[in-house]
Amino acid sequence: MICTLTARRLKPGAYEEFRAAWDPGAKPSGWTHIYHCRDVEDPDVVISFGLFDGTLDELREAQARLSRQAQVERIDPHVADVLLDGSYEVVEQLTP
Repeated sequence: MICTLTARRLKPGAYEEFRAAWDPGAKPSGWTHIYHCRDVEDPDVVISFGLFDGTLDELREAQARLSRQAQVERIDPHVADVLLDGSYEVVEQLTP
C-alpha cells in the first residue's frame, strides 16, 4: 500500500476554492481512502493524503489517468506554499 501525502499552506481563506480545484470529478480508482485535514490552529494549512492499494507503478498509472499534473495546475492558484509532497510505502499498520 502507498500513502500519497501533500501538505500545503493555502492563500488566506482559499480552502473552498482549493477543494473545488482539487476534485478530480470521478472517484479515483485504487485509492481506499482520501482525506483532507485542516490545521486546528491555522485553517490555511491543509494536509491531503490518500491510501492507494497497489504498487508504485500502478499508482503512477492511476495518477496519469486522473491527469494529476492538470489537477496540480488547477490547485496552484490557491496555494501559497507546498510544505511536503510525496508517495510513501506503508510499512506498518497499527490498530488499537
